[in-house]
Amino acid sequence: MTGYWESTEPGAGRRAPRADAVSDAAVLSLNGVWRFRLSPTADGTGAAFVADDFDDSAWDTMRVPSHWVLEEFTPLSGGPARSMRGTEEGPLYTNTAYPIPLDPPRVPAENPTGDYRLVFGVPAGFGPAVLRFQGVDSCAKVWLNGRELGWSTGSRLPFEFDAPVRPGRNVLAVRVHRWSAGTYLEDQDMWWLPGIFRDVELLARPTSGAIDDHFVHAGYDPATGLGTLRVDCPVDAVVEIPELGVLMPAGRTASVAVEPWSADSPRLYRGVLRSDGEAVDLAVGFRRVEIVDGVFTVNGRPVKFRGVNRHEHHPDTGRTLDRATMIQDIVMMKRANVDAVRTSHYPPHPEFLRLCDEYGLWVVVECDLETHGFIYAGWDGNPPADPAWRDAVMDRLHRTVERDKNHPSVVIWSLANESWTGETFGEMERWLRERDPSRPVVYERDPSYRNSDFYSLMYPSLDLLEQIGRHEEPTPAGISADEDARRRALPFLLIEYAHAMGNGPGSLSDYWRILSTHDRICGGFVWEWIDHGYNAVADDGTPFVMHGEDVDYEPSGRRFCLDGLVFSDRTPTPGLVELAKAYEPVSITVGSAVTIANARHSASTDDLVFRWTLEDDETPRASSALAVPPLGPGETVELPLPAGATGHAGRGDLVLTVEAALADDTVWADAGHVVAWGQTLLTSTPARAPRPAPPGRAVTVDDGEVAVGEAVFDAVSGRLRRLGALELDGPWLDLHRAPTENDHGQGAINDIASVWRKTALHRMLHRTDAVSAGDGWLRVAGRTAPRTHPHGVAWTMLWTEDDDGVALEATADFVGPWADTPYLHRDVWVPRLGLLFALPGGVERAEWFGRGPGETYVDSFEGSRIGRYARTVDDLQVPYPVPQENGNHVQTRWLQLTGPDLPCLRVVGEPHFDFTARRWTSVALQEARKPHDLVDSGRVWLNLDHAQQGVGSASVGPALPERYRIPRERTVWRVRLGAV
Repeated sequence: MTGYWESTEPGAGRRAPRADAVSDAAVLSLNGVWRFRLSPTADGTGAAFVADDFDDSAWDTMRVPSHWVLEEFTPLSGGPARSMRGTEEGPLYTNTAYPIPLDPPRVPAENPTGDYRLVFGVPAGFGPAVLRFQGVDSCAKVWLNGRELGWSTGSRLPFEFDAPVRPGRNVLAVRVHRWSAGTYLEDQDMWWLPGIFRDVELLARPTSGAIDDHFVHAGYDPATGLGTLRVDCPVDAVVEIPELGVLMPAGRTASVAVEPWSADSPRLYRGVLRSDGEAVDLAVGFRRVEIVDGVFTVNGRPVKFRGVNRHEHHPDTGRTLDRATMIQDIVMMKRANVDAVRTSHYPPHPEFLRLCDEYGLWVVVECDLETHGFIYAGWDGNPPADPAWRDAVMDRLHRTVERDKNHPSVVIWSLANESWTGETFGEMERWLRERDPSRPVVYERDPSYRNSDFYSLMYPSLDLLEQIGRHEEPTPAGISADEDARRRALPFLLIEYAHAMGNGPGSLSDYWRILSTHDRICGGFVWEWIDHGYNAVADDGTPFVMHGEDVDYEPSGRRFCLDGLVFSDRTPTPGLVELAKAYEPVSITVGSAVTIANARHSASTDDLVFRWTLEDDETPRASSALAVPPLGPGETVELPLPAGATGHAGRGDLVLTVEAALADDTVWADAGHVVAWGQTLLTSTPARAPRPAPPGRAVTVDDGEVAVGEAVFDAVSGRLRRLGALELDGPWLDLHRAPTENDHGQGAINDIASVWRKTALHRMLHRTDAVSAGDGWLRVAGRTAPRTHPHGVAWTMLWTEDDDGVALEATADFVGPWADTPYLHRDVWVPRLGLLFALPGGVERAEWFGRGPGETYVDSFEGSRIGRYARTVDDLQVPYPVPQENGNHVQTRWLQLTGPDLPCLRVVGEPHFDFTARRWTSVALQEARKPHDLVDSGRVWLNLDHAQQGVGSASVGPALPERYRIPRERTVWRVRLGAV
């Protein structure tokens, strides 16, 4: 026997969906502490709990809004209060798979169900009321004062009931099922989190003149500068916008000169829609959204979305977010030059869109619909293709559009995510075009794009993206010539790219160079904004970040919930630093001249101040303001180098930096916040010519050691033992790094980490074949190779006495079958080519001149300036919740490592090198599951590398571009070392 929770209908008893509004009618928040009891099946606690006089004094308490799986309370089995986190009863994470059998619309008998009760008072004269739930996961049935009001699915969408409240005491009872037929429409790469997780409100409704809905139509003509305003309303009402002098009946149209709304100039005109019973706030943004000759435009100008995908997440409360957290997200986005959000994969809390209107973000609102898990059935029974689900699917679109239709920030509607194809998509498109012709529609997954105004893909390679920009991409399989011709005329929207999982993503600037070059491409959305990890505590009290792999449950998306540009606690990752550079709205190129281009959509640069600084590797030399004429959108100016920045002689590298910063405070940043910068090296220390290689001689041994200037070497292994008074060991040729999440690829696709493990790159054997020495020099030759396999690296290290230490010239020859290796039949690409040293554990501080201050890699360094930096060794580590390679620094000119009572080790590049320094080996980093597994080894392990391969974004995306791999060819590099 099935129940309502297994019905393909979307609900019953609900009011028609309507616009989100801020009204002067009374509102009674029902958020707070409710009574709660969790049961193992959909029967809940039975029928009695809805009665007025039901005794719930023995029940648990539950915060509303919240997810019960994230709260601490008495569990199903009874006993003391505990958290469900990390258990099969708690939060579950899947990426594509359903956590229940694929048997639509049925769900398991084991269906955790929460019964909620709230006793609340209603003041006399409150009047007729509406009960509104902003979000309940996944199905809820509601009773008020013992009377059944109805039920609803659609977790991230509001639903309302007429509420016959009485003055004084009222009793609200809600039964919430974890699993329902709606579950099959919500497979959205996220944690499954049941509960009443958004606000619950009682809304007073006037007995006459109630403004139950309204639709703001605010167009803009860029040719005349005139805005047209019409507000539709089902009752007699007046529209008043004092700033515009508008006072007119609803339904009439006014034409008036306005400043248009855009993400970089979010101009809102505040007003009111007033009837004889109610007043509703208006925040009107005038803009015109259209596609012209295959180009997406707003207000007559092309738009390039500098976007991110955003799930709602908090490390303690899940998808229950307060307003302060929403503002924090938006402020961080704006400061990182992000100007667009795709609400993956459901409409957000309505307050978020109100804030987007105010702060200025382009928004793609996505319907609460994804059926990705039907891929495991070969898409058989996919709801958008099954008429039985038609009403449920259409209901979700209606509720999305009606709620959010009045927000100027919303410029595109997305029908769904990863739900393959079906005739219902055609009906969704037809209804949407009739209801709201002012915005275009996107749906990415149908290869014909018959229901989309955009051609769209996820995670294309750089080469494919370039082809798309030139209209030269290959034709998708299974579509007709007419469909392909239509698709090629559409603008292209990169709906997801640059999977930000772990250390990465790489190539952000590469992607943006292509995105910004082609008119056909209207920008893209990085996946994604935030890691979905939860604050947790190990048995010994150690805090850690919980991810899907920490729950003993299958299926599991494992660690793929950790794929954000900010960590779960909203600490920025190095990836966000790189994205901020790629997304700069003002381009500053410093070379023989200073070229400044305004890439903003509609704002000039008159809100910015420009300044320059000149520094060498020791101290700042000069700085001043830079006079730049105001630039309109799309305008460029070329200026000579500042007079005060030229003619400086001196030693070392001389770096000129030009910045653009906010002139005044804004709602999202204070004056002085840097929005863009550019740099150039005016002078650079030339690399010294290497000393010629001397002829071989017999080794002179003194107590098993050989001295070259201040350096002392082991006579047998050739390893450096002391440099001046500094005890150390090494170097070893190092080809290994602890794999990043991107090195693991996606399943078997691009899984280069498994190749490294199979060839034991983490446990290479080193052999010294020859040591020869002479006056002021030492040559060591050897071979480094894995067990089992025939390939390896033959190397030599030539040490020569230097002015204040020793110079090292390292040569590496790749020998044997590194390409298409026997047995594996795979190419083996090494992640690192460099030198590994063991330093005393007392080394505490690193100071360097190069890129910084954060980690950088060959495909992710453009957001880090060249300069002089200092950090502790501990602060060089990036605390990824899954330990992996981190903390590299490219283009390092010199490095100094110091500690109490230790000589300073100084390394100088010829011309530069990569470095990492940490208190554990790369092998220990590879084997650790959590950051607290990493233990100080008693040494500092220093890598001085010729190169390390890029990080890419292959965890979901293309393979690492070959230009960011390390060539397997004869390689020579040089560094100089000294200890003071």
